[in-house]
Amino acid sequence: MPPRLTTARIGSGSARHSGLVFGSRWRAAAHSARCPPAECPRATTRRASSRRFGASARLRVGQLVVAIGNPLGFQATVTAGIVSALGRTLRAPNGRLIESVIQTDAPLNPGNSGGPLVDGRGEVVGVNTAMIGRAQGLCFAIGIDTAVDVTSRLMRDGRVRRARLGLAGQTTQLDQRLARRLGRVGETAVLVMEAKGGAAERGGLAQGDLILEFDGRPVFTVDDLHRLLTDDAAGRDAEVKVLRQARIETLTVRPDPDV
Repeated sequence: MPPRLTTARIGSGSARHSGLVFGSRWRAAAHSARCPPAECPRATTRRASSRRFGASARLRVGQLVVAIGNPLGFQATVTAGIVSALGRTLRAPNGRLIESVIQTDAPLNPGNSGGPLVDGRGEVVGVNTAMIGRAQGLCFAIGIDTAVDVTSRLMRDGRVRRARLGLAGQTTQLDQRLARRLGRVGETAVLVMEAKGGAAERGGLAQGDLILEFDGRPVFTVDDLHRLLTDDAAGRDAEVKVLRQARIETLTVRPDPDV
């Protein structure tokens, strides 16, 4: 039986979660797999018929979708709407950025979180996750492509592993003229506040450096850097372009695995 998906906030704060782990016997799961960002669906199970997964990458703005859940305790409620926008980002409670979020006007209420967002063919294309209070028609779901990828990592490793540079940094504003001279699309970069005892220090990064690129990709914010530090980046040399005392330098850094 395939795993059931729901959002991390469902059952948060609880030490035990009941679910059908594998096989046909109900049992209490002492721990549920977790991952750092709140985009991660929790691998939970319950007796219910499974739905076929679609592909959120194939969604189009204006496409009809249906949200299923238990809003305010009303069981198996169905609401309909359209895909309002794609590629949105949301800030998780732990500060991480959740990417590739689907915006829909299918009404969501407390209790819809963790339920499926379904397209016209009955395929699950998202996991309902958030709404903006005091707003109308501003609801969000995590794309099923992200949910499936995260779930497979949770089942394999028990967590979503990421790479670490071992530095403290912050997004900082660049002078407009400097940004133009550097050919930057945005006028920000990541300022290294501290780099001690980690991959960043071994690679030569130092306090005061401005990170402009990582592994050939532009870096404008700390979120950009987090996004690039995937599990695949761990243990692999990556070029980091920095601005140091009015000079552009290219350093080679090998990020550590997140253990």
